Amino acid sequence: MQYRRLGSSGLQLSALSFGAWVTFGSQIGRSEARELVAAAWDHGVNFFDNAEGYANGAAEQVMGDVIADLRLPRDGYCISSKVFFGAAAEPAPTQRGLSRKHVRDACDAALKRLRVEHLDLYFCHRPDPDTPVAETVWAMDTLIRQGKVLYWGTSEWPAALIREAAQIARTHHLHGPTMEQPEYNLLRRERVELEYAPLYAELGLGTTIWSPLASGLLTGKYADGVPARSRLAQPGMEWLQGSVLGEGDARLARACRFTALASELGVAPAPLAIAWCLTNPHVSSVLLGASRVSQLLQNFEALTLLARFDESVWRRVEAATA
Repeated sequence: MQYRRLGSSGLQLSALSFGAWVTFGSQIGRSEARELVAAAWDHGVNFFDNAEGYANGAAEQVMGDVIADLRLPRDGYCISSKVFFGAAAEPAPTQRGLSRKHVRDACDAALKRLRVEHLDLYFCHRPDPDTPVAETVWAMDTLIRQGKVLYWGTSEWPAALIREAAQIARTHHLHGPTMEQPEYNLLRRERVELEYAPLYAELGLGTTIWSPLASGLLTGKYADGVPARSRLAQPGMEWLQGSVLGEGDARLARACRFTALASELGVAPAPLAIAWCLTNPHVSSVLLGASRVSQLLQNFEALTLLARFDESVWRRVEAATA
């Protein structure tokens, strides 16, 4: 495994990390979840990603139980949660968002579900237009000073709001955002490469990117439609299917050109797409999601491809998906 600093912080995360989104608490059982976490740990993964909204909190419950069952040393791994959407099926106004109340309540609930005394990383899952940014910054700073959170950050926030949060923190001598969790893959590059570009040096921002496979589109699995057991076919994922496949034939054509190039290179498309993400030095960690150990093990081959291919290959990869 390769390890990278989370932005300018001293925290070293595994370049490949493992998340509970979609699979834990819904798509797979507890035994399969245990096998996946064990395989990730055995291959050097030290960051496990979660959110209050994943399976309405059930994903965090499974993750916490599995990690406790495996008896992983608490000082050997990092675990995260995210706050915004709420864990209730139909959240009341105080059960969602980024108000001081919900940020605190959600953190306490995540700690119980994950069976830990602190969160290593805590993300604001989306911007909250109903809560002043200053209120959220103060709430996160309080959690850090209480020892419940070590690093806080954002997910899918516009650069202007991240900069505003950092400025508030500097003005009041508070702990500012350390990291952002954006979508980043060969089909969605603009935010990470352009919008956030000034923030890496300006704020020392790190990134833990999600959807390196564009929700499976870059693996070729959706070339002939949506398979019954795939991520896009899961109940409640209609919005994701629209996001992944709803841009017409052009997006699918780009994915098909990529899988054709992977075949020409003699490699599987999934690890190739993940390896490409790792060529960006501003990517601190790439979040992997898998429902089978065999998928996860194939994804780990990305580290081999990263070392194997030179800049000329990565230029061909980018050209294929342009």
